Amino acid sequence: MIAMTLSALAEFPSRLEGFYHAFPRELTRWVPDSWEGCPSENLTALEQICHVRDIELDGYHVRFSRLLNETGPVLASLDTYALVKERDYAAAEPPAVFAAFRAARRATVEMLRPLSDEQLARAGTFEGYGPVTVRGLIHYLCSHDQQHLAGLQWLMGKAESARSRTT
Repeated sequence: MIAMTLSALAEFPSRLEGFYHAFPRELTRWVPDSWEGCPSENLTALEQICHVRDIELDGYHVRFSRLLNETGPVLASLDTYALVKERDYAAAEPPAVFAAFRAARRATVEMLRPLSDEQLARAGTFEGYGPVTVRGLIHYLCSHDQQHLAGLQWLMGKAESARSRTT
């Protein structure tokens, strides 16, 4: 399962970029009237891709490194909505976001592929999740990816539904 999950992680930047570019440009910053039922954080399409980039760099890179190099670390959760404001996601340029995310994800996969079973079993505590191993964190990262693909699909569903009411 780990090999399959690592392959999914490696392929994700292309999938995310494809989903993002399927959005009409005018909808990449669109905000629905209600976020009820959203399967990811309440973020516009542009904010979704910025979030994925920053969680990779500031979240998962740090978490994997700490699990591999420290004994029983407590891994922090990041405040998504604070990052949206602090880093002005609404002004981000998608090509730069995708370039940074591709490089970060490549580094993640390169770090994880050669790990031994012993390294995959290293453990700590992940704030909001509880006990976690490197192997478990790999699966959480893949799950996080899927949440954001679902978030983009959800946004498109809301946008298409809103457009059909106005035409």
